[in-house]
Amino acid sequence: MGDRSWLDLNFLHNLVSAGILKSSTFDPQVSTTVIEVQNLVYAYNNQEPVLQDISFNLNAGDAYGGQLRVALMGATGSGKSTLLENLIGLKPPTSGKILINGIPLEPKTLPQVRRYIGFGFQDANDQLFMPTILEDITFGPLNYGVPPAIAIDRARALLTDFGLEAYAHRSTHELSGGQRRLAALAAILALEPTILILDEPTNGLDPAWRRHLAQVLLKLPVQVMLIASHELHWLGKVTQRALVLSGGRIQIDSKIQPLLQEKDTLNELGLPVDW
Repeated sequence: MGDRSWLDLNFLHNLVSAGILKSSTFDPQVSTTVIEVQNLVYAYNNQEPVLQDISFNLNAGDAYGGQLRVALMGATGSGKSTLLENLIGLKPPTSGKILINGIPLEPKTLPQVRRYIGFGFQDANDQLFMPTILEDITFGPLNYGVPPAIAIDRARALLTDFGLEAYAHRSTHELSGGQRRLAALAAILALEPTILILDEPTNGLDPAWRRHLAQVLLKLPVQVMLIASHELHWLGKVTQRALVLSGGRIQIDSKIQPLLQEKDTLNELGLPVDW
């Protein structure tokens, strides 16, 4: 997605915020359900559930140019990472259902479902393990049978988009924290997912790198983005909708900008806005 498209999305966002353009963000009549979670419960062995009766839909074809970007918010220990790991099949739910593009998430469907999803772990180093960054980015496509020439062209294009072209033949250890984060994101996007799920993507990033990451994310051509983070103001710049976890349940599902004005409510949920 080029710079013009990014500007157009922001222009539409401003019209919606000002009340000039009516948002259809949560209107199922004009959208396609990409992620559907039904009555999800998750508990570790012989323990009380960490997640209880979780239900929500994330739809493509929503407002702002057809892309939906959702914040997953909650205090430390609220179950954000656990829920994300449920969504990609790393931790099967104790009960309930998860559907990805209408496909039930089950052991037999995992290979198919994971072709749709790009997942970013909290630590970018967990996804960078090859001798060079270029090899890290081509690793996934090559394993899916993409011809080497195409995989390399795709990787170089991503490196250029992210300002990392000069680092193609360097190792992870030669990159800063922000550069490693973008390199890991490039490795995910090389597989061309339609769904992007990120767990604490701003960890260890200074303000300049957080801004740069936001600018990159706003330009990505994915249908649905789900981002777990404690950086509430940053989420307000990147996402449109918020799910707030507390007590193992989704306590709030709303547009993010009005929610960030509800400081007392967020404070009660362990999310003080100004700290």
